[in-house]
Amino acid sequence: MKKILVLGILFILPLVAYLFFASGVHNFAKLPILTKSIGDLKSFESLHAKEVSFDDKITVLGFLGKDIYNKQGNAFNLNQKIYKKNHEFRDFQFVMVLPYGSEEEAKELLDELGNIADVSGWNFLFGTPESVNSLFKSLKAPHELDANLATQYVYIIDKNKGLRGRDGTLKEGEEMVYGYDASSVADLSNVMVDDVKVVLAEYRLALKKYKADRKGK
Repeated sequence: MKKILVLGILFILPLVAYLFFASGVHNFAKLPILTKSIGDLKSFESLHAKEVSFDDKITVLGFLGKDIYNKQGNAFNLNQKIYKKNHEFRDFQFVMVLPYGSEEEAKELLDELGNIADVSGWNFLFGTPESVNSLFKSLKAPHELDANLATQYVYIIDKNKGLRGRDGTLKEGEEMVYGYDASSVADLSNVMVDDVKVVLAEYRLALKKYKADRKGK
């Protein structure tokens, strides 16, 4: 009887655990789409004259504004808490949008960030105030740009230009999350780190499934 009980535990518990975690992965692997398709980057110019697009990229989008020194701390927080942990993911990028006239300050900031980590995934884009405002409004987030065309919030954009966040359905009593406060290390560490992992995991699983399907043909 004891042997049967032990064997039952050995076989049944792993199965129950698998089903539990499989269910959790299903819920965990999808971060809600809050805005289906935001604006594009065609009207912006890159700091290094390279083409930058949301297409087929998982993007952390930020608006640093024309007084970039006020947002330096935010950039360093993001570099430390989000970028350094995920920059090796090939399709992951940072896009910081600024108005024309901020190029020199952006280059200095990029050089400083480069002393800490490989910054090949950081992109600084410049445009007119109208184009900056237009892109920001396309997010349909409950935030506003300040007089310098800046915000402390950053946003997760998926490969289809969808704004990802929390819609209040993942946990009871949870508030909606459109963006993440880059001035708050706690917000980045306790919320954004997990949400970036969710989106990256989603695409990793999709890629594995695609490769498996191709191999099976």
